[in-house]
Amino acid sequence: MAAERGARRLLSTSSFWLYCLLLLGRRAPGAAAARSGSAPQAPGASFRTFTPFYFLVEPVDTLSVRGSSVILNCSAYSEPSPKIEWKKDGTFLNLVSDDRRQLLPDGSLFISNVVHSKHNKPDEGYYQCVATVESLGTIVSRTAKLTVAGLPRFTSQPEPSSVYAGNSAILNCEVNADLVPFVRWEQNRQPLLLDDRVIKLPGGTLVIGNATEGDGGLYRCVVESGGPPKYSDEAELKVLPDPEVTSNLVFLKQPSPLVRVIGQDVVLPCVASGLPTPAIKWMKNEEVLDTESSERLVLLSGGSLEISDVTEDDAGTYFCIADNGNETIEAQAELTVQAQPEFLKQPTNIYAHESMDIIFECEVTGKPTPTVKWVKNGDMVIPSDYFKIVKEHNLQVLGLVKSDEGFYQCFAENDVGNAQAGAQLIILEHDVAIPTLPPTSLTSATTDHLAPATTGPLPSAPRDVVASLVSTRFIKLTWRTPASDPHGDNLTYSVFYTKEGIARERVENTSRPGEMQVTVQNLMPATVYIFRVMAQNKHGSGESSAPLRVETQPEVQLPGPAPNIRAYAVSPTSITVMWETPLSGNGEIQNYKLYYMEKGTDKEQDVDVSSHSYTLNGLKKYTEYSFRVVAYNKHGPGVSTQDVAVRTLSDVPSAAPQNLSLEVRNSKSMMIHWQPPAPATQNGQITGYKIRYRKASRKSDVTETLVSGTQLSQLIEGLDRGTEYNFRVAALTINGTGPATDWLSAETFESDLDETRVPEVPSSLHVRPLVTSIVVSWTPPENQNIVVRGYAIGYGIGSPHAQTIKVDYKQRYYTIENLDPSSHYVITLKAFNNVGEGIPLYESAVTRPHTVPDPTPMMPPVGVQASILSHDTVRITWADNSLPKHQKITDSRYYTVRWKTNIPANTKYKNANATTLSYLVTGLKPNTLYEFSVMVTKGRRSSTWSMTAHGTTFELVPTSPPKDVTVVSKEGKPKTIIVNWQPPSEANGKITGYIIYYSTDVNAEIHDWVIEPVVGNRLTHQIQELTLDTPYYFKIQARNSKGMGPMSEAVQFRTPKASGSGGKGSRLPDLGSDYKPPMSGSNSPHGSPTSPLDSNMLLVIIVSVGVITIVVVVIIAVFCTRRTTSHQKKKRAACKSVNGSHKYKGNSKDVKPPDLWIHHERLELKPIDKSPDPNPIMTDTPIPRNSQDITPVDNSMDSNIHQRRNSYRGHESEDSMSTLAGRRGMRPKMMMPFDSQPPQPVISAHPIHSLDNPHHHFHSSSLASPARSHLYHPGSPWPTGTSMSLSDRANSTESVRNTPSTDTMPASSSQTCCTDHQDPEGATSSSYLASSQEEDSGQSLPTAHVRPSHPLKSFAVPAIPPPGPPTYDPALPSTPLLSQQALNHHIHSVKTASIGTLGRSRPPMPVVVPSAPEVQETTRMLEASESSYEPDELTKEMAHLEGLMKDLNAITTA
Repeated sequence: MAAERGARRLLSTSSFWLYCLLLLGRRAPGAAAARSGSAPQAPGASFRTFTPFYFLVEPVDTLSVRGSSVILNCSAYSEPSPKIEWKKDGTFLNLVSDDRRQLLPDGSLFISNVVHSKHNKPDEGYYQCVATVESLGTIVSRTAKLTVAGLPRFTSQPEPSSVYAGNSAILNCEVNADLVPFVRWEQNRQPLLLDDRVIKLPGGTLVIGNATEGDGGLYRCVVESGGPPKYSDEAELKVLPDPEVTSNLVFLKQPSPLVRVIGQDVVLPCVASGLPTPAIKWMKNEEVLDTESSERLVLLSGGSLEISDVTEDDAGTYFCIADNGNETIEAQAELTVQAQPEFLKQPTNIYAHESMDIIFECEVTGKPTPTVKWVKNGDMVIPSDYFKIVKEHNLQVLGLVKSDEGFYQCFAENDVGNAQAGAQLIILEHDVAIPTLPPTSLTSATTDHLAPATTGPLPSAPRDVVASLVSTRFIKLTWRTPASDPHGDNLTYSVFYTKEGIARERVENTSRPGEMQVTVQNLMPATVYIFRVMAQNKHGSGESSAPLRVETQPEVQLPGPAPNIRAYAVSPTSITVMWETPLSGNGEIQNYKLYYMEKGTDKEQDVDVSSHSYTLNGLKKYTEYSFRVVAYNKHGPGVSTQDVAVRTLSDVPSAAPQNLSLEVRNSKSMMIHWQPPAPATQNGQITGYKIRYRKASRKSDVTETLVSGTQLSQLIEGLDRGTEYNFRVAALTINGTGPATDWLSAETFESDLDETRVPEVPSSLHVRPLVTSIVVSWTPPENQNIVVRGYAIGYGIGSPHAQTIKVDYKQRYYTIENLDPSSHYVITLKAFNNVGEGIPLYESAVTRPHTVPDPTPMMPPVGVQASILSHDTVRITWADNSLPKHQKITDSRYYTVRWKTNIPANTKYKNANATTLSYLVTGLKPNTLYEFSVMVTKGRRSSTWSMTAHGTTFELVPTSPPKDVTVVSKEGKPKTIIVNWQPPSEANGKITGYIIYYSTDVNAEIHDWVIEPVVGNRLTHQIQELTLDTPYYFKIQARNSKGMGPMSEAVQFRTPKASGSGGKGSRLPDLGSDYKPPMSGSNSPHGSPTSPLDSNMLLVIIVSVGVITIVVVVIIAVFCTRRTTSHQKKKRAACKSVNGSHKYKGNSKDVKPPDLWIHHERLELKPIDKSPDPNPIMTDTPIPRNSQDITPVDNSMDSNIHQRRNSYRGHESEDSMSTLAGRRGMRPKMMMPFDSQPPQPVISAHPIHSLDNPHHHFHSSSLASPARSHLYHPGSPWPTGTSMSLSDRANSTESVRNTPSTDTMPASSSQTCCTDHQDPEGATSSSYLASSQEEDSGQSLPTAHVRPSHPLKSFAVPAIPPPGPPTYDPALPSTPLLSQQALNHHIHSVKTASIGTLGRSRPPMPVVVPSAPEVQETTRMLEASESSYEPDELTKEMAHLEGLMKDLNAITTA
């Protein structure tokens, strides 16, 4: 019950917090939507929200004057803050190196000292502000036009006039339109104050209404546009008294047609004069305008009409009516009102999935009708198969892909202005439902995706998708319901399809739930499409079916090309095209489609035609067009004809010549210059130009001059001195004369120019630096009365006197070439004539840095090779085809080498540079596959990466121990444990085995630990016959082909307590918690200490049994000795011969002990069958699994225990067998390599106590791999067979005697032979093991080699421990077992010897031993043995037995 109450309390608490989270979840989306300005998302949905990104301020059209400063405002909002850049005329501005243009902190563009001249207009143009956020996209502002007012030029000037008092007067002063704001008037050289009676019209004309005497005087208009003021001619206005007579009513100023933009102010000028003074009224559409009560309509002084804040309703025809009672006059003018583009519907943000079709809507209005273009992330959207403009302004994107995501802007533009509006497209993952949005944003093909999905099972893939009908232009697909929903009544389906090789997918949906077929239309013939089908239920989209590849049918029933197509020009704007019926119509021709395209463009247009000819109208004049025709039948379009080209007829030019200018030469001549009309307006070949000029003072006759079509200047002579002339030029074609330019005025000099003095300083000098050139432009001196013969330009780095260039007086600009980049030049300009050079004008400029890269790329290196040098080093070599044949590098190129490994997969490349054709890559991982590639760089040019080369580094010894070492007890076998581990993390090669070390003393030397080899890559191993209730410590090291790795940390494990009797009927003693394993071999047989009483009792029993056994053995041996053959006698003689010499001391017996071959890699005990055959055959020898099955031979004397230990120590490793309880120090399988045997027997060593020091463990300078071994008998501490002669004891030598074997083979007499005495100096106890014959000497694989000694190796058994408490002896010197001094020897056949245990027999163990000495020496040994053989051997043996019994009694009593 308590648990139930706790569960309920937890449930109620969880419900409360869940309710709170739901409340927060409902509020959070709404808040996010409010911030982002988008629709809130459904609770639980996981998708990105729209990011607010828009312009706060956009630049506007600006008028400036030369030398002033301009700010184009721009500011954008986004989180994070956007990066602002500027474009001028569509090209990004480099504001970093621009000293006049700079970016303000808010994003505005500041231009200081605006530059503007006739031939240099760097600041005038169209500007756009570009805002970018890296993670979102880019938006572009509207286009703003910066206009710089030109030099003042009067198109009309005030003229002397008179006015009757009370009447109105006007004084004309018209300048270029951009200078009108800078015009002001002066009366009698004093500024004129304007008021309601005296006004200035928008064009600059001065109107004086209700004139009084004070209005008389001299008037002139002044233009102040930044430079020196420009004054017009002065004109006198006389105010006459009222004559009181009538005069005719005339218009001094009439209204003219005007075009204004909504919101602007407009003035319709209308000034009339007459007596009596007329009254002015205005009408529009036959209605009199009420200027008295209207706030927007104002009647200005003189009668002009001002309309404020113009609207579209103000457009129309206006009538100015002047009436003075005697007569009425009227004038009319048309007011056209234009409207800037405005958005009726702006694009909206859209969520979509990949493969969907979407539409961005954009509805605009304006007058004239705006054109619409679309921009995505700042780049123009070019219509294609997947991006289409529909319904004039809307953008349709078909088959969305992830890269379509971003900001889309709709730009609307007309003659008045431009505007932009944008929206964001976010493409969601397929598992994220689309929130509800206005359905107009998506096409009908994708509206099924709008419903937000709920959680629940999704349908599996539709089954058996097939193309049931394949045509040329459509494919019908059918399928079966998914296996997850066999009925499928509520399922809808989406068919995704794409052209093969195209990344974009389109989608087509079924029209109603449960429908399992779709017809996909508008496909291309003979085209491969990939289809897949997905089912949707109320929870969302399910799995996709497997892709289905279908190819549409080719269209073979289509019409051929229409023959005999021809075209000819009918007029300057029309061309007629004719053709005939196709020869292969393949049925009735339904209609034709005529395609035409203007030459030089890529926009082809078409028109449908039902007959065999068609006349195209509205073409451009004198323009070449190409035409082709395609015939259609019921199957579709046929084969197109070849293109034919024709040019429309020429016409008179539609525009005047350009850039008309006048140059006064002297008092009687002027030079006139011009440029041809724009190419699009020439309408034919220009055959000539017509120049017309006249005096400007009065309506004089017009003089005409004709020049040829290639001439662009003409000298007009015979003019009057000091006279103003008007000039205009028109272009001619064979069709007639085109429109003329506006009149341009200039005045001849009063007198010829002065050349008695040097010219004055030029009025201006401008420089524009480029990378290796500077463009210099200037204007002539202000004083035009002094002759200028030319200009001298001096320039140099730091000084203008380095070089000088002279140009003609007509030249106004010059480009200085061949300059150094990034250099500071000083430039001077002087005008000169025949008298000399004038005053110089100085300017400086810094050429731009050289940033133009060489467009030709470098060739990548070839022949890349990877040579493995070691475990961490690879040499990369390559060739460079861009070098000469000798591949010698003489320039500054360098190479970049990169490399990586694919494990793990996300590894990054590492790079290094090299100046040669090879590179040594170091620091690599061992036994790892790397890929390498190379690129070459020269200056700013780089190649692509070369083809990759691969290489695997060599192996290395493991550098980390095995991991996760665990020890567990085996169920049902408490003495058996299982060791488990994991491979080392840094194996550095293929693991070939493991070695398990274990000991009861964690602090023991490592060579005192017992080892267990594990072959292969096994990760578990069993160890048997351990002592119960004993703590063990385990370590593991791994090995590969290169050697042994580090050991793992020691892992402790305590074996279970005994549950019954242990051993052979005896209980295992408890070792105690404070027990430490002994450091020497003075242990009990099982390696565990016993009490003094048990030891003595056990020792008496063992000695008694041993004595009886030895007596029996000796008797049997004597009996067998008497029956030996002569061959056996020779063998004994050979042994005695060895014993008898001064070199080979000690007793010798017949049979040699078995030879153990330790293999370096497998650590497996194998015998070598050495037969007389020169090619011996290796055979396996059955070896007992436990050392209990092996009878060791005692190799001790006088209670000194000499044990051969083994340990693994790098390259010099020793095999030791520890004295652990319950475990024998014999490894299960061991192989010992003996590549050669000495040509003579080697003495065995007598253990001498004085040699007990570490230096006698092994000779590090001479032993390749020394080893020592211990063999123990578990059943009895007594040696199997031991015989010590009296002479042995007297001479402190040892002899090993054999015990009869139970071998049943014919030659089964087990014999031991020749255990020799060791030289005290140990000179012969060391030798070289020729293991390098089998393995690479550089490898450090630990091998179980044997300590060098006699080639006939003996097994050593520890002596009987003395009774009493356990004692710990220091490590005793080892007995050398093997000495090898020759590499080649004869191999002899040796009988196998069996070694058994007391009380039971084992099967024979065939062992192969090394060869005996060579034949000659063997013969001598046999002869010596025969001569020295004693017949009273039995007596000696008995004496030997008596001595042994005395030793045993002494040991027992002790």
